[in-house]
Amino acid sequence: MKSLFRRFSGKARPALPAHPASTPPGTRIYAVGDIHGRLDLFEEMIRSIEADDARRKPARTVIVLLGDLIDRGPDSAGVVARARAWAEQRVLKLIMGNHEEMFLDSFRKQGILRNFMRFGGQVTMMSYGIPQRALAEAEPEELQRLMADAVPQEDRDFLAGFEKMVRYGDYVFVHAGVRPDMPLERQTGQDCRWIREPFLSHEGDFGGMVVHGHTVTEAPELMPNRIGIDTGAFMSGKLTAIGLEGTERWLMQACEQNDGDIACVARAA
Repeated sequence: MKSLFRRFSGKARPALPAHPASTPPGTRIYAVGDIHGRLDLFEEMIRSIEADDARRKPARTVIVLLGDLIDRGPDSAGVVARARAWAEQRVLKLIMGNHEEMFLDSFRKQGILRNFMRFGGQVTMMSYGIPQRALAEAEPEELQRLMADAVPQEDRDFLAGFEKMVRYGDYVFVHAGVRPDMPLERQTGQDCRWIREPFLSHEGDFGGMVVHGHTVTEAPELMPNRIGIDTGAFMSGKLTAIGLEGTERWLMQACEQNDGDIACVARAA
């Protein structure tokens, strides 16, 4: 009875906005979900976004990478290098994910280093040229020295500059989500990078349409108050992005084919 009481006797859910979410006039946005070291999918997504943008009328185009560029997949170093290069050509907004946070903290915190290595960090360090055997045999202090030698300071500075959250018009872009009933300007980095509940099950207004990654779903989730586009690229072979302009939405997905090729498909959202 206690759980039923708490569920039904609290404050009423905030009403959702009556109008559909919209970007600022003349602004087109592409948001890309968690890449996790899949450079092959990322390259195809870049090609597809560039082609899609070129086909449409001129606009102020912004590309948002929703974090977790690294870990789990085979070429995190390549993804970081490609993102750095793309950011020199395009307006890129880069959101820090929980994996970037762990990666950066692991250089100075041995407790974080252990978690980082367990949750995909080993393959990231291999992509930077550290042999698997050295990773397995090194004590924590030695491992931190190996990492500092292997990872260019430019890459670390690039990742450290990622943002907690960005907003355009009615859209809010964040890695994991936000805490319900907390104003957007007061959200903590911890929640923005790590939260699942009570964010995912919340049915009220967050103060904007939240576009996020972090929680893997088989297909994109388009909910009345949030849009989740982490389709588990590292294991599913599907990297998802969403295009937004005015009140229009469309989905793009770079997919690994049965023959090993990569193709991108697009559809209205």
